[in-house]
Amino acid sequence: MAADLSALLTASKGLTSHLSRPDLPSVNLSLDQIEALSRRLVSRQPGSSADADRANYLLAQAHVDVSSLSNSIAHLNPSTTFSPLQPLQDTDVAGYLRVAHEQNLISTIEESRKETQEQFYRVLEERCQRDWETKKKRVFEELGGKVGGDNRALSELRSSTLQRSNLMSSVGPNLSLQMQSKMMAYDRVVTDLNAARLRGISYPVVHAFIDASIATASDPRSSQIPQIFHILSKITGEPPALPPIEHASAHIINTRLFERKFARVYLGDADSRDAVALRQQIAKGSREALEEQYWDVLERTVQARPSEARLGGDPSISNKVRAFLLVRYYRSGEWEDKIELVAGQPLWAKLFYLIRTGHPQEALNEALHYQQAIENREPTFASHFRTWVESADRRLPKPQRDHLQAVYNAHMLHSSTVDPFKLALYKLMGKIEPLRRSVPQVTTTTEDWLWFQLAMVDEEENGGLRSLSEVLLGYGERHFDGPPNQPGSRRGVWASVLLMCGQFERAVAALWDHQETEIEAVHLAITLAYHGLLRVPPRAETSDMTPLSLSPASPPALSLSTLIWRYVRQFVKMDSKEALQYVYCVCLSADQPGNVGKEQVESAWDLTRRIIVLANAGPGWEELVGGFRIDGSRFSGVIEQGAQLLHLQDSKEYNSEILIRAARHSEENDRVSEAIKLYNLAGDYSTVVSCLAQALGKTIAQSSPDEKAKQLERTASDILRHYERTNRAVGKDRDAVIKLLRIREAVEAKNAGKPEVTLDLMESTDLIPLSGDMAKITRRAEEFKDLHEALQRNLQTYLTLTMDALAGIHYRVKNSVVADATRQMTLAAVRTKSRSLMVFAGILKYRMSPDVYSYLARLDVEIAL
Repeated sequence: MAADLSALLTASKGLTSHLSRPDLPSVNLSLDQIEALSRRLVSRQPGSSADADRANYLLAQAHVDVSSLSNSIAHLNPSTTFSPLQPLQDTDVAGYLRVAHEQNLISTIEESRKETQEQFYRVLEERCQRDWETKKKRVFEELGGKVGGDNRALSELRSSTLQRSNLMSSVGPNLSLQMQSKMMAYDRVVTDLNAARLRGISYPVVHAFIDASIATASDPRSSQIPQIFHILSKITGEPPALPPIEHASAHIINTRLFERKFARVYLGDADSRDAVALRQQIAKGSREALEEQYWDVLERTVQARPSEARLGGDPSISNKVRAFLLVRYYRSGEWEDKIELVAGQPLWAKLFYLIRTGHPQEALNEALHYQQAIENREPTFASHFRTWVESADRRLPKPQRDHLQAVYNAHMLHSSTVDPFKLALYKLMGKIEPLRRSVPQVTTTTEDWLWFQLAMVDEEENGGLRSLSEVLLGYGERHFDGPPNQPGSRRGVWASVLLMCGQFERAVAALWDHQETEIEAVHLAITLAYHGLLRVPPRAETSDMTPLSLSPASPPALSLSTLIWRYVRQFVKMDSKEALQYVYCVCLSADQPGNVGKEQVESAWDLTRRIIVLANAGPGWEELVGGFRIDGSRFSGVIEQGAQLLHLQDSKEYNSEILIRAARHSEENDRVSEAIKLYNLAGDYSTVVSCLAQALGKTIAQSSPDEKAKQLERTASDILRHYERTNRAVGKDRDAVIKLLRIREAVEAKNAGKPEVTLDLMESTDLIPLSGDMAKITRRAEEFKDLHEALQRNLQTYLTLTMDALAGIHYRVKNSVVADATRQMTLAAVRTKSRSLMVFAGILKYRMSPDVYSYLARLDVEIAL
């Protein structure tokens, strides 16, 4: 076989031996290339004819015009069909290159298709896995479970309805002591904030949270949370403190300046002039925060290495920067490479760091001090630098920027020895090459890089802050925070990055995604909402999985109500008043345009009702909702006192939207005593007695009632006593409550061995005719269907109770030592009553179980003997 193949190969080589030319190199073609060339060669040749008869037959079957086709075929010349037009050479370099080019294109397209397909399935798998983890957390939360680490349990909030499963599910996992102390520190700030809102004055909430975060941080210097709030303080321009009310001008300063200050612009048209100014303020504030942060780093570096810094006795800012440069760039008596000295000073680095630390005026003074030396190297730098520093928006006129661009292109762009700080200064002043975002030796840290990007932002060109946001979002969280649960990762950097580029909702969501920063996420959201820098989504767009809503047609939005409820349900049972303070903050977004603001108010009402239902009963619960004193006077609760923060217009709206609806949910969740108190507070007295009648009807048959039933009876007695005194809720329901309470007293008397008292109580209810008058018994049996449903349902309870009392009296009298005449008279009365009860029970026989009727009949026989 091998010999045959070798012979075949030799013969194939000999087929084209007469065409080869020794002066040209041969071109080797692959099978694909040979096939492509063959097809191209055949396409140039005319087609071959077929058998005429068979063709006619086939064409006739297909109803084809054979004559016209024959005419066309007759003009064909088949003699040259199989003869090549010209000799084929294997040195067709152009053909080879053309085929190679086509094959490269095809392979590139195929590889791209495969990569796209693989990436699609990979992203799909990651998305499915993430959704599954989120749903798993939700299930654990609904079941009241606890999952540690990244799989912690999350609670869910539906803004539209109050679900029973959510209401009565248990709260979150137990909190550590450190976590509790942190929550308490933030709680105090929220309480003070709401107190200021009630008084109608401003409150420096950002600085209050800065103090709380520093006080609770284990290492304030390394914690990113105080820096996040510090950035926000610079963006909002909030002062650290406000003067007291007693101050002469406090009524002017303390007016409502902070609350929702930016809401109109932030939630309005993103392309308006005010929106552009707001983005400029965000960039400027973020840059100033980074400058203050770096100045702190510079001072600590100089203090830590005094021998290298050689600060001396000059405490000026310029001297501190000089000392810092000595620490950073001076080694073994020499400055590092590329550090250019001007008048013996690393002037370019000094000017840059003065700008970097937020001291532009000192930088200008330094430049003017060395102006002559600078102009010897860069003739126009000092004048351009002065114009740039003194401009309000750090922006040079177009001619000066063009001149700086020309100098940059001519002397710096392609130079390998240019001072990097000089290069950075030119880029900053002229906004040169904004898309080249790094400068070697200058943007060495994340903070340096971010500061440089913010300093280069120009709202009039290159998309401004929004364009920078898109770039940063493309980098993602891992680029800034590092891999999760890995050494060196810094939690909170990504949130601060998003905050600095105006992505406030994403910043909150970035903190919320990690258990260790959930508390800070909630309070950052409250702070943003207070200043009007938080957008909340419509109810229809609120997600069940995450508070953050992302829509292609609208900017990112964050459900504040979802965030707050997931946070407060951890302590809503034990500290409902603190939970209510957070719910007040939901209404901060009540002024959002469209129907969203109204939905936020409704969500706050919904959460308030949830707190009422979930809060532990007792004195604390009455402090929450209000109650009645011993003398019958009413006192208001915390909710009613803060009704203004919930946008409740009057007591009527408070009663209908909060108390009555919360009472219904309490009733649904088997908290009848609380429901009755809520109805009573709302002034719905008829519903109070109706609810009491239904509840007592369910517990009256208990021989030994639990504490819940006893509490219900005490509540019913107090309310009934008050209603009888004020003549309220007169009617069938109140009569039913009176009779049910007497039945309950009769049960207790029977258990205490007092059949006479039991019988007297039952006769006072007038439920059972015991006089022996048949007409009255029949009439009372006919009227039975008109009794309250709770009394009808307990028929066999009080029939049995009455018969037991009669049997007890019969036994006691029969065995007593009283006079015979008295005994016989009493026994006869007992028999009459027993007989009347049996007649009454016989008429209503089918409204009770056969066992009960048999029991009554047996006792009646015993009494008759």
